Amino acid sequence: MAETENGGCRVAMLSREDAARVGKDVGVPSTLAPLTVFRALLRRPDLAAAVATQLSLLLWKSNRLDERLREFVIMRIGWRTGANYEWSQHWAVCLRIGMSEADILKVRDWRAADGLTDAEQAVLTATDETLDQGSISAETFERCRTHVGDDEILIELVLAISNWRTFSEMLLSLQIPMEEGAEDWPPDGLAGPGGA
Repeated sequence: MAETENGGCRVAMLSREDAARVGKDVGVPSTLAPLTVFRALLRRPDLAAAVATQLSLLLWKSNRLDERLREFVIMRIGWRTGANYEWSQHWAVCLRIGMSEADILKVRDWRAADGLTDAEQAVLTATDETLDQGSISAETFERCRTHVGDDEILIELVLAISNWRTFSEMLLSLQIPMEEGAEDWPPDGLAGPGGA
């Protein structure tokens, strides 16, 4: 298998062509396989397939959590952990689903931001508590139940926080490089607290 220049990645990445081939063999969607994160993960095809399955379920297949709330979770994690790849990739997702730049930027200092709904505040509190304490407090969980949804949606919320927290840790530990042509820390290049 061909390896390509790593761009700072701590493990050798597959070429785009090899990643597409291996990804197809193990069921990693063709939209994910050429991304730098999967070009690294596909060195362990079984694990890459498991990661891709969970990611696909949360993003596209079995998602009941409002996509705007999901993106607030992801962007808050990317910002708090300094995961440039996560922030930058999902910046584009946020714009694609109709979020304004001003709304996205609220996650940087959301407690001081105006105009967040009760549901948005609840999921951002849940995200911060998970990052700070490893779990969501009983009070915040009940706020999420009131403003976000039923048990099925709450399970998805917990898994979304867990998934993108894990992604952040993986991206940072493996030093996954940005996609070619991607802008660092859009829109203004200002890095999150843990960022460079």
